[in-house]
Amino acid sequence: MKKWIILALTLAGGAWGVQKSDAHPTTAVVETRDIHFAVSAAGEIGPAEQVSVRPEINGKILTLPVDLGDRVKKDSVLFTLDDQDLQTERSSKLIEIEAAKLQLEKAKRDYERSKQLYADKLISQELFEDTRTQYELARNALDRTEKALHLLEYQLTKTKILAPFDCTILTRPVSVGQAVSGSGGFNSGTEVLTIANLSEMVINAHINQADVTRLKIHQQVEVQVEAVSGLKVAGTVERIAPQATIKNNIKGFAARILLKDVDARVRPGMTANVQIPVASADNVLAVPLAAVFTETNPETGQTERYVYVKKEAGFERRPVQIGVSDYFYAEVQQGLSPGETVATELPPMAPAARRGPPPAIVGGELNARSHSACSRSPHSTLHRPWPWLNFAASARSIIWAARRSGRWTTCRSTSTRASSFPSSGRRAAENPR
Repeated sequence: MKKWIILALTLAGGAWGVQKSDAHPTTAVVETRDIHFAVSAAGEIGPAEQVSVRPEINGKILTLPVDLGDRVKKDSVLFTLDDQDLQTERSSKLIEIEAAKLQLEKAKRDYERSKQLYADKLISQELFEDTRTQYELARNALDRTEKALHLLEYQLTKTKILAPFDCTILTRPVSVGQAVSGSGGFNSGTEVLTIANLSEMVINAHINQADVTRLKIHQQVEVQVEAVSGLKVAGTVERIAPQATIKNNIKGFAARILLKDVDARVRPGMTANVQIPVASADNVLAVPLAAVFTETNPETGQTERYVYVKKEAGFERRPVQIGVSDYFYAEVQQGLSPGETVATELPPMAPAARRGPPPAIVGGELNARSHSACSRSPHSTLHRPWPWLNFAASARSIIWAARRSGRWTTCRSTSTRASSFPSSGRRAAENPR
């Protein structure tokens, strides 16, 4: 029997310790602070200009002086193709042109002689027209050969590939001596290099549809790169897609954010977190979000917000006007003075109230981050267990005592305060017998 008494006392002491450890402040002081609210979005960093370098003609890689990571200036040689076959063909075309010129000169002489003889009526008209036709065909053959030579010379200029801008080599999937196809051939040709300008980067972010209305073209945003600790850069919103897409089961809009003069440690493919500023207020009166209560006026149908101000005789309910808020504090524009104390929980014997959504911010409601509505029926509030209850008592005794006292309340929705109550009291309330 003695052992059971000691065990009961130990359990009671442990329950009381849990109650003491779960204690948290129930009031807060109105103070001046800076409030900055921003929404976050993640995206992948990529180069603003990226080019897949492919030859325009078929050939074989003769020289490839660049490699991965090399920085190349504009108009520098990236690679060259073997032009031996083209040079041989060019020589043949030059010979054909000389032959065509000789044929043209002979046809011209025959035509002029026939013309004179036809004028003297020494030859027939049919013979004269045949010599004229031969002359025109010889002239056309020369023009055709010269154009073929010009095409070959143009193709010879495409054997040397130059950098279109200052760039960095990202990939080099081929080697010297490998045969490549031109961009006009099968599968748009062989990719020899991938180059990009890494001085300017873009972030392709997926912005939630609830936040995209706060984003504007040319808006400044703050970017944090996960792979580079402590690095923060400024970006500019360049494009916002007009059509929504679904990514990771979240509907949103694609946005492109431009980064200029990027740190050399930032590389394509890194993940970046974008902070989109929504609203801010400096040096304003603020209270914790838990101190702001929300109630709908049944007469006007409008939402009213108020706080409970601590007085000598208790707490005074006072309406307030809320401005900018973040995840923890809300700006109080009217209704409070610096140094006043407000309740962060519904005071005892206070009128029926409920925890409403966080105060409105400039640019929209923070509906997604609203507190759970929990007050007395139909919106009841979970109060702390009464101090006269013994934590070692059974569940049946707790329920009986609560019903007899007339102070038993329930919570129909999950409250943000429920997790702070001692576990023994919560179990007793959730599992009555």
